[in-house]
Amino acid sequence: METSLVEGGLNVTLTIRLLMHGKEVGSIIGKKGESVKKMREESGARINISEGNCPERIITLAGPTTSIFKAFSMIIEKLEEDISTSMTNSTATSKPPVTMRLVVPASQCGSLIGKGGCKIKEIRESAGAQVQVAGDMLPNSTERAITIAGTPQSIIECVKQICVVMLESPPKGVTIPYRPKPSGSPVIFAGGQAYAVQGQHAIPQPDVSEGPSLTKLHQLAMQQGPFPIAHGNQGFQAGMDASAQTGSHELTIPNDLIGCIIGRQGAKINEIRQMSGAQIKIANPVEGSTDRQVTITGSHASISLAEYLINARLSSEATGLAAN
Repeated sequence: METSLVEGGLNVTLTIRLLMHGKEVGSIIGKKGESVKKMREESGARINISEGNCPERIITLAGPTTSIFKAFSMIIEKLEEDISTSMTNSTATSKPPVTMRLVVPASQCGSLIGKGGCKIKEIRESAGAQVQVAGDMLPNSTERAITIAGTPQSIIECVKQICVVMLESPPKGVTIPYRPKPSGSPVIFAGGQAYAVQGQHAIPQPDVSEGPSLTKLHQLAMQQGPFPIAHGNQGFQAGMDASAQTGSHELTIPNDLIGCIIGRQGAKINEIRQMSGAQIKIANPVEGSTDRQVTITGSHASISLAEYLINARLSSEATGLAAN
């Protein structure tokens, strides 16, 4: 089957994005990452998995078509195996189909559906899988989800046909990729950029400087403030007026915790500086003192964002979750 793809001049580099639930992703990663490591080695495809602590995650497969489909087949087999395992402890008599969600730029969905739905009908019939293209775009993106359900073989065949269509009609304009967010993650607005806070990371959101979504993010950010900031006495007010003013703020951090803020060779503190846009100075240790003085300088918004990130780092260190 793969030979026809190669002969058809499709042995090119492909990128497939899959949207999965956290539980499914855990199964694909496997214990200590063994399962995903095996998939990478055997298929030769690049397999990237988006940040954790979200109900949904994105798995990106990239590489030549043959590698991609090998990796994709292995993922499908793993999901099929999980369904079979869950069936052994279940009273259900009929086995549910494997369900897979692809994430595709909305500008390519028209070609996939075809005139009057003729293309999608043809794919459904020839592959023998159920295919549903979502009517709406995924939040904060220009991508749509395509849900495919069926037997592993019919899903693989279906995805191959979808890839052929996508290669024939590339996306138009700029694609804003979908980034899954943790349930109810706070949105921060700093320096004209919106950030969603995920764990101890502030993830810059797509540029929304035009259109109604800016006001929506603005409102969200306004609802979220003030932030629970230790030692901080100012509530976080999101908005352009806050970004325009500059000031400085001091934090006192215990000596034994300063390491988790600085990180290995200053990696963490640099990351916080970069994300927040604030200047952060850590004073040298003072004899007889168990604390260190940290001075944050910048706009009110960037100071608040820096404080939030520092505090997120401290609280995760306190619970023993901080990654070095």
